[in-house]
Amino acid sequence: MNEDKLIIETRQLCKNFGPTVALNHVDMKFYRGQITGLIGENGSGKSTITSIVAGMQPATSGEMFYQGKPHKPSTMLEGSKLGIGMIVQEQGYVSGITIAQNIFLGKEGQFRRKGVISRKEMIKAAQKALDDIGCPDIDASWYIDRLNIQDRKLVELARVMAADPEVLVVDETTTALSQRGRDIIYGIMRQMRDADKCVIFISHDLEELMEICDRMVVLRDGNLITSLDREEFDADTIKKHMVGRDIGAKYYRNDWDCALSNEIVLDVKDVTSGSGLLMNFSMQVHKGEILGIGGLSHCGMHELGKVIFGEEKLLTGTVTHVPSGEQITNARQAMRLGLGYVSKDRDKEALVLAASIKDNIASAALDKINQGPFILPAAENAYVNKQVKSLSIKCASINQNVQYLSGGNKQKVVFGKWIGRDGDILILDCPTRGVDNGVKAAMYQLIEDMKAAGKTIIMISEELAELIGMSDRLLILKDGALAGEFMRSPELTDHQIIDCMI
Repeated sequence: MNEDKLIIETRQLCKNFGPTVALNHVDMKFYRGQITGLIGENGSGKSTITSIVAGMQPATSGEMFYQGKPHKPSTMLEGSKLGIGMIVQEQGYVSGITIAQNIFLGKEGQFRRKGVISRKEMIKAAQKALDDIGCPDIDASWYIDRLNIQDRKLVELARVMAADPEVLVVDETTTALSQRGRDIIYGIMRQMRDADKCVIFISHDLEELMEICDRMVVLRDGNLITSLDREEFDADTIKKHMVGRDIGAKYYRNDWDCALSNEIVLDVKDVTSGSGLLMNFSMQVHKGEILGIGGLSHCGMHELGKVIFGEEKLLTGTVTHVPSGEQITNARQAMRLGLGYVSKDRDKEALVLAASIKDNIASAALDKINQGPFILPAAENAYVNKQVKSLSIKCASINQNVQYLSGGNKQKVVFGKWIGRDGDILILDCPTRGVDNGVKAAMYQLIEDMKAAGKTIIMISEELAELIGMSDRLLILKDGALAGEFMRSPELTDHQIIDCMI
């Protein structure tokens, strides 16, 4: 590697969270004119090292150098001013303000005219930033809460690119994007590389990394394991480096039995959602099936999960829990009837980041662990420890704050909230978003185990391989309506489903 192209270097970098070692004396280099991929299982240290480089948090010890000079940014704003832009894995925006204000957050002074910030000029500049990345359909004057999670990610991308960075860090962002969004970000990453700038790309999607990256760095348990140039990329070898062992062949289900029970547990009839993304939609869900729901952006599939769980207002139609005959109208009622819901937007809707693992898991089970008006600490601890153990949640203790967990372990906490209730119907919206292959395999096995126990799973996903590999039956939505239905089959292909989506 041409050392003249070296832009970022870490030497003996360490980061500890209490007794947990997130980075262990890591020496790493990043170069101009290159897209470097970081890969490893959840908790391997990928996000930790890039967050330190960008100024999100300090290192415990070690040194960093940027463009040959000592580098120790105290904030992400300072890192941005130095030319390092980062798109974070989870929420990287501020609710309750406009898109323009989000794009120029902390940099409003450049629009100050005679002591007053010019809102008009800020919106104009923000709109240009959106246009430049290929999102002219997003209006910079809108409040950001109006957008879905995918478009909010594109706003974050516009914010970072508006600063014209020398280094772009992309942390798991593509898992939250539609194909259109992915194409946009892939294009920008390649433009950065071709302009002799540096891109650091974190992803759990090995195929994506092998397609996009020029070099790949493997981390495991906070240690740098190996660095591979493009000509050395080999999927099996990289997986072995990631986990320290050979990974077995089983991933998705290996059976093709899709016989459905005659018993209907949910009846969704003529539903139009308050968001307008579901229009007179109807379906029935059978006991014990894994029902896959897929489609393109804005097709209504994510809203469907919220509608079933009573989290979204209905303009027309009903959602009936058939065994009880009750129409579901709110989440509390849905929980009482044995439903659980894993949201796609994990950090905003599924977890309280500033609370402990114990508080998050126990929050959905207070009616299970209380004795009269009291919650006994011993019962609560036993309940939570059971979920932590069964799901292999990697943590210092159940009192550790969730915000310090890796993405995969956060997702396990969300699963723990609902699995502990032992409900009969579980709605999973993008259940494996932002988790590594080892965690994915464990979650798929958990889903199979729940099906074997007679539970009903509604799995909403943007990953076709996941839907084909796990579903007994697959419904494809388009423009808020049912566009197609497929039964489990080894002959079912991506192309058949994509033709239905488009």
